[in-house]
Amino acid sequence: MNTERKKQLIMEYKNRHPEMGVISLKCRATGESFLGISGDTGTAFNSVSARLSGSSHPNRHLQELWNEYGEEGFEQSVIKVLKYEDPCEDHTEELELLREECLEADKKAVKIWK
Repeated sequence: MNTERKKQLIMEYKNRHPEMGVISLKCRATGESFLGISGDTGTAFNSVSARLSGSSHPNRHLQELWNEYGEEGFEQSVIKVLKYEDPCEDHTEELELLREECLEADKKAVKIWK
């Protein structure tokens, strides 16, 4: 790969606008929802699923449900998307506020990461 192409790919990556928002893993059997925030919802589910499948997730209750019902026992969705301009800015505070709104709206929901 030539230097110009490499620079172009790096620039494209830096300027991409990944979907940021609140993700949900909802246990179909119990109706419990586990909400998390992500700067890239497209990769968030892979990360959480990998930890759960490897039995290394810090949320013990979520891990127990995953062990009992498996991946197919959960509905994964993005429930709120953050609108933003600059992908280089830190949007953590805005994402946490969105999650708090979602937690207030769903009394059976808890945070993925305790």
